[in-house]
Amino acid sequence: MIKICFVCTGNTCRSIMAERIAKKLLKSENLSGIKVLSRGLRANGDNISENAKLVLKKHHASSANRKSVKLGKIDKNTLYVVMSNFTKMTFDSPKVLSFEDLIGRSIADPFGQSEEIYEQTYKDLEEGVKKLIQNINLWRGK
Repeated sequence: MIKICFVCTGNTCRSIMAERIAKKLLKSENLSGIKVLSRGLRANGDNISENAKLVLKKHHASSANRKSVKLGKIDKNTLYVVMSNFTKMTFDSPKVLSFEDLIGRSIADPFGQSEEIYEQTYKDLEEGVKKLIQNINLWRGK
């Protein structure tokens, strides 16, 4: 079993979107044995943002409400995927990737911005998650 945890600041936009994109793609590719979740470094129980829900729904990914969850203890068997190399440098885990590792750029926080910005965030996240899934066998057994 591979466990992947997407991490951003508040777990209301980027990481929850990445989680739901990953679940959608894994289901469509009929891949099993992979558990996907998301957390926030400073999450405090807020709901997923409205624009994140709109964009997820538009792309036929789950847009259900969910309270943000704060990242707790690091699990050495989980692959953590963070939004930038800055976060990666401060992240205390032997298994951490950034979107810069995956697609060559970080994922900016769209919080409070327009639906169009969230749409671009979705596309960037989807590109990175696709690359992650394409290379998922590299993480099996690590």
